[in-house]
Amino acid sequence: MNRVLLIILLFGLRFSFAQQRPVAIQVDASKPVGEMTPFWSFFGYDEPNYTTRRDGQKLLTELKQLSPVTVYVRAHNLLTSKGNSPGPDLKWGYTDAYKEDKKGKAIYNWTVVDSIVDTYIKKGMKPLMEIGFMPKDLSSKPEPYEHTWSKGGNLWTGWTYPPKDYNKWRELVYQWVKHSIDRYGKQEVMTWLWEVWNEPDIGYWSGTFEEYCKLYDYAADGLKRACPECTIGGPHTTSPRSEKAYRYLTNFMEHCLHGKNYATGKTGTPLQYIGFHAKGSPEFTDGHIRMNMGAQLKDIQKAFEAVNSFPELKDIPIIIGECDPEGCAACSEKRDPKFGYRNGTMYSSYTASSFARIYELVDQYKVNLKGAVSWSFEFEDQEWFAGFRDLATHGVDKPVLNVFRMFGMMEGKRILVRSDHGRSAADIIAKGVTEQNDVSAIASTKQNSVWVMVWNYHDDNVSGASSPIELTVEGIAAYKVMVHHYRVDQHFSNAFEKWKGLGSPQQVTPEQYQALESAGQLQLYTSPEWKDAPDGKAVLTFDLPRQGVSLVELTW
Repeated sequence: MNRVLLIILLFGLRFSFAQQRPVAIQVDASKPVGEMTPFWSFFGYDEPNYTTRRDGQKLLTELKQLSPVTVYVRAHNLLTSKGNSPGPDLKWGYTDAYKEDKKGKAIYNWTVVDSIVDTYIKKGMKPLMEIGFMPKDLSSKPEPYEHTWSKGGNLWTGWTYPPKDYNKWRELVYQWVKHSIDRYGKQEVMTWLWEVWNEPDIGYWSGTFEEYCKLYDYAADGLKRACPECTIGGPHTTSPRSEKAYRYLTNFMEHCLHGKNYATGKTGTPLQYIGFHAKGSPEFTDGHIRMNMGAQLKDIQKAFEAVNSFPELKDIPIIIGECDPEGCAACSEKRDPKFGYRNGTMYSSYTASSFARIYELVDQYKVNLKGAVSWSFEFEDQEWFAGFRDLATHGVDKPVLNVFRMFGMMEGKRILVRSDHGRSAADIIAKGVTEQNDVSAIASTKQNSVWVMVWNYHDDNVSGASSPIELTVEGIAAYKVMVHHYRVDQHFSNAFEKWKGLGSPQQVTPEQYQALESAGQLQLYTSPEWKDAPDGKAVLTFDLPRQGVSLVELTW
């Protein structure tokens, strides 16, 4: 009996030691694998009127300050009419840019559009200008027009319908682009990106595929008449892992390359970038949230395959027009508990892990990914930390925004990373991240700096043990390095945990607000320190909590 107990004890100790074995992550700064393309610097939202609100302006300023690279902003409803709506709402905004008099003559009013675009330009940002949705006076089915989705009403109303007159639609686009050039100058407008509509393969477009192609052709013709040098693309369809959406995307590319142009009668139509959307698919199961990163990566993989199936589109810029863990930014945690991941560190670790796999897919398919739009901004007149997919609440930054700050610090060339607990994109697509944690990294180098972002991600939003990390960085051209270690976890760069610690107040005092605002910023995990790098190799050890993200910066 004593011998049996001894064997059990020894086995238990051995298992315990095995559990504590550090995750080995090796980075080689001398082995570049690709560019650290800042595709993450794209953001979007449904409600354009929030752009000019105080918290909207504050968040846009912070997005611009993430890094020196250009930030692009995409917003819905830039041509939508106010109708009888009392004001902007979830999934609803308007500009009243177009009306008709009693004789059907167009009346253009760019006041609200200008206030939105002025905000972007003054902050040094660029619009990814979405041409949509249909103005009430131009809609072929204008009643009912505005939706009442937030109160349980139908989302797909008169703003989703084709124009009653495609020539008037073309002229509207021409006048918008011409006005933009008059206001901002042609050199500025030439740097913008333009698109036609949003997700025409689902209810956002209450027309046929052929009618969408016609809508696109007439819009492109109007834009090019005003600005031949301007860039236009599309179709910003939904998840290509769906056979229906994949077919819509490829049929659209075929139309643009070889089809008859509805506006000009010629063959083909301008297509200067490909846009599609990629979404994960979380669920609430066994009392907790389970993410599905594999679904989102599958969308991206299928879209890259679709683009590569057309030799004429080799090297064409690609924009993932919405790139998110799921598909409803305006759905709060109260609407569905599966959206409850957004306030805390699961959203931030998911972002770090998934973006690294997007770089991997770019390398694998050799495509030109220009942007991946995080469809997440801020919502007005909502509760604190209501569980919307947003980057800030009441002007206080959520943990996920600090991962974007981390990406904003990474420059130069991506470099070789190996992790004995990492997962490939193909493996995540096939199996998800449910068996063991994905503990890995992405790294870059420029001049005398190396940045390593490390995450400890799992699809299941449940508590778990930290992982000990042994990070080895080779190829350093010095014998000593200065180390700055930044962290997003339960205790660092986390305004949500700070808010809960204050008692989850909905009425926040000025002192509490200041504390929350400070907690929402990216914070150092340890004090900066000099580290020996004998033979150009530095070794760092630290624990990384489940759903935590670290950025280690080495400079010399």
